[in-house]
Amino acid sequence: MAASPFRPATELLVQYAEYHRDRRNIATHFFGIPLIVFAVGVLLARAEIAGVNLAWVVWGLTTAWYLTRGRLVLGLAVSVINGALMAAAIPLAAGSLGSWLGWGLGTFVAGWVLQFIGHYYEGRKPAFVDDLVGLLVGPMFVVAEWLFAAGWGRELLAEIERRAGPTHLRDLAAPLAR
Repeated sequence: MAASPFRPATELLVQYAEYHRDRRNIATHFFGIPLIVFAVGVLLARAEIAGVNLAWVVWGLTTAWYLTRGRLVLGLAVSVINGALMAAAIPLAAGSLGSWLGWGLGTFVAGWVLQFIGHYYEGRKPAFVDDLVGLLVGPMFVVAEWLFAAGWGRELLAEIERRAGPTHLRDLAAPLAR
């Protein structure tokens, strides 16, 4: 049974990081996850709830979730980036059916192909297979990695590495030690 989706960001990121220690896997996620978020925005943008674009409704709900995980800077950063992806995606829904589906499904598939290439290097299945909340944590993880590279959140990074281990390049010729 999956744990609560309302855990603090630190707990969520540690669990997600346990599935993402190979640097090649993390690198594919830098491209794959934004493509998937963008694709979801494209695909949802043709629907409305009470006159509000469904892509913005989902963005608002996920923003509330990110902002309540206990890391305000991280929550704001993820929300801003996801908002920019939604803003770029929504105009594509106004095109023809073929264009809308081409952009939506094309970027969705491309994003997932990158994810699965990364997990080949990792030698481990994606985190969401064991806990669906991983689908929400993915964007937070990628933004956290960007922020770590910029010098933010050193204590959070240290805690993640203490509990999940450091990043590495897995030897693809060696058998998995799991």
